[in-house]
Amino acid sequence: MSRLITFLICTTLLCPLPLHAERCRLALVLALDVSGSVDESEYAMQLNGLSYALNAAEVRAAILSNPDNPVYLSVFEWSSQNHQFLIQPWIALDSHDAIDVAVRRISAYQKKRAGLKTALSTAILFAGELLKQKEHCWQKTIDVSGDGKNNIGPSPRQVYELDTFRDLTVNALVVGEPAASDSATAEEEFTDLDLMNYFAREVIHGSAAFTLIAYGYEDYARAMQQKLMKEVTFPVLGLR
Repeated sequence: MSRLITFLICTTLLCPLPLHAERCRLALVLALDVSGSVDESEYAMQLNGLSYALNAAEVRAAILSNPDNPVYLSVFEWSSQNHQFLIQPWIALDSHDAIDVAVRRISAYQKKRAGLKTALSTAILFAGELLKQKEHCWQKTIDVSGDGKNNIGPSPRQVYELDTFRDLTVNALVVGEPAASDSATAEEEFTDLDLMNYFAREVIHGSAAFTLIAYGYEDYARAMQQKLMKEVTFPVLGLR
């Protein structure tokens, strides 16, 4: 509730900005899994799915709904503890041209040599450091995609004890493997309930944090579009 009150006050221009500070309603970091469980085809589905989602008309409209106070976006890939590479450095999505730039850059990116481990907590730490560059933004959100549990380094919960994460939100896009069935719906087919529960229990962070599921990498574009809409559209009182 306090975030919503702050947001509403700031939208009436009652929150003074530091001299020469850039306006920013949301700083959003997207972290894409490139660990050993993600093959070339699946990684391409992530990049293409993210590009598709950013390019969707409703997502564009939501991002550009307040261009004077834009969304800032940064995207990186992650795997082992020493593997975090920027795909898209910070960019203000304040126009269709700016969104076009991000879409083209993400689509054209070539994956770096990936490690095999899943250093999820290290990826979250890296994202937190990126968000330190956008301290003035009204909201600061990490959007982490993954298809496996953290298996090296500290746990996400240990990371969240740091002051860096006191006012940050961490959302999760869980990529699971649907069971092969011609009769069941995607939701009925989903078999990775343990993974879903792990991300909901250990990974998401913040009072407004949420988890979404992609039913295989083929479903990544749909899930990412839904996720971006929730993240760039500020909640209205009484709605969730």
